[in-house]
Amino acid sequence: MCASPLVLLQVFFLMAPEGARPQPSSSPSGAVPTPSELGPGSQGWTPQSSEGTETPWAVSGSSTVGPPVVTPSAPGNPFPVLPMCVCDLTPGTCDINCCCDKDCYLLHPRTVFSFCLPGSVRSSSWVCVDNSLIFRSNSPFPSRVFMDPNGIRQFCVHVNNSKLNYFQELQKVNASNFQALVTEFEGKSFTSAFQTQSPPPFYRAGDPILTYFSRWSVISLLRQPAGVGAGGLCAESNPAGFLESKSTTCARFFKDLANSCTLDPALNAASYYNFTVLKVPRGMTDLQDMKFQVPVTLVSKAGSPLLAGNTCQNVVSQVIYEIETNGTFGIQKVSVSFEQTNLTVNPGTSLQQHFIIRFRAFRHSTAASLPGPRSGNPGYIVGKPLLALTGDLSHTMTLLQSQGDGACSIKRHEVQFGVNAMSGCKFRLKKVDCSHLQQEMYQTLHGRPRPEYVAIFGNADAAQKGDWTSILSRNCSVSAMHCTSCCVIPVSLEIQVLWAYIGLQSNPQAHVSRARFLYQCQSKQDSQQVTEEVSLTTIVTFVDITQKPESPRGQHRVDWKLPFDFFFPFKVAFSKGVDSQKGSVSPILVLCLSLLGVLSLETK
Repeated sequence: MCASPLVLLQVFFLMAPEGARPQPSSSPSGAVPTPSELGPGSQGWTPQSSEGTETPWAVSGSSTVGPPVVTPSAPGNPFPVLPMCVCDLTPGTCDINCCCDKDCYLLHPRTVFSFCLPGSVRSSSWVCVDNSLIFRSNSPFPSRVFMDPNGIRQFCVHVNNSKLNYFQELQKVNASNFQALVTEFEGKSFTSAFQTQSPPPFYRAGDPILTYFSRWSVISLLRQPAGVGAGGLCAESNPAGFLESKSTTCARFFKDLANSCTLDPALNAASYYNFTVLKVPRGMTDLQDMKFQVPVTLVSKAGSPLLAGNTCQNVVSQVIYEIETNGTFGIQKVSVSFEQTNLTVNPGTSLQQHFIIRFRAFRHSTAASLPGPRSGNPGYIVGKPLLALTGDLSHTMTLLQSQGDGACSIKRHEVQFGVNAMSGCKFRLKKVDCSHLQQEMYQTLHGRPRPEYVAIFGNADAAQKGDWTSILSRNCSVSAMHCTSCCVIPVSLEIQVLWAYIGLQSNPQAHVSRARFLYQCQSKQDSQQVTEEVSLTTIVTFVDITQKPESPRGQHRVDWKLPFDFFFPFKVAFSKGVDSQKGSVSPILVLCLSLLGVLSLETK
């Protein structure tokens, strides 16, 4: 009797739910395979590509990646089709390297920007396995076969699994569970060179802005003096960069102010607008064509310096340029305004000057004043101000700031999102009744006006109450001090902010869940309120309560290989799915004995 040989053929079908669509996700930077690296697929499938997707980079057991690529937009819409533009932080102004900012008016943002910020372009998310595991693919999603850096062919397909791409929905935060979340999640709390030949057709971000002095037929650069050295002396050669809104401060010292008053151009307002600005760099090829030049408009009248007795009048102390741009069409409008002061002529007189340059999108009609810069769009960006609301007034949350002698200053430090900080100063007690003293010290700690709400996202609108969440507050308990003739005053404020990431893992958005003010007090005798100084402290701590998504299940590892021995399925079955390399020998022995018994019965 001749028994036919038993052959096992394992076929792997990659299935995906019908009608599902690829889920875009961001990807870490990686090398993109060239067409020569994209090998043909196995029998029964053909490598596909999809608009707006990128060839992946294999990562074991997780979404694999490649650099983001801009998704072509619909006809007539020059901007990428994105549900949100996270880097559009300045309304009415083109944010540098924000490729989805509609204020940039750019059909092809990469022609102006050197790169696109994460989240401003479409990106893709892939899952990859070893190509030897795949016999035929019936996935409706785009797929690729390519060589990874180790020379292993990888088969990659889009994924569309919400559990793998989105953060879990957060539980609500209130006064009862605030402390529990803090305990569970709290960690440690505490210019481009000027090119004279072949000018480019338009300005790129950071390029120096060209100016033209028709009186002397000289091309120069728009300057923004900046302080250098320990004394912050003015450096005149610092050029202003295109689309770079900046503020600089520097100091000037005069040996003979009586002579410099009328002769030094840095003190004369006329020297800051007696030229035209070139709309685009190519305008320097034909300086007689005025369509490439923009005059500098004077917003308000500024007088010339005048020496009157022992005083130099109308000296420029601040210069503000407002520049309106229109994408690759360049600069459309330039205006300048001044602040002037008077200086007394003395040996060694000094002057501090401020220079501000602001860029905004060009508008043909005069619109209402734009809101202030965002702290994110929508999610907060680390380092941006934490937004607060009092009544209908939107402002930033602040901490104490001290003067040079340690006394509390009127100026305050901004609270920056995600940055734990501590500051303090000395407060001199005044001879007033206890209630007024308490009120003044509370105001000193939390600032004026007192924050009532905190913005949930960095682009919160003061008119939309749903964009804000109330701040929990816990004041000091007077009864706990056990002192009848004492005044209980607050000396410390700790601001606790609970925040978390939500949305896609590839493009997470930070939002504030809740904030709490915790005051600490101490008692003072009424007789000590005259001369004593009290040290005040403010602290801000940010607690990340992000809940990560479920771990992926059933995904194949890249290092898995096809079995090459006959007993592999039986070893897996007997060991109940334990690692095939560690299977027990006893089940195999039992199987062999059973086969021998069957064969012996047939031979009899």
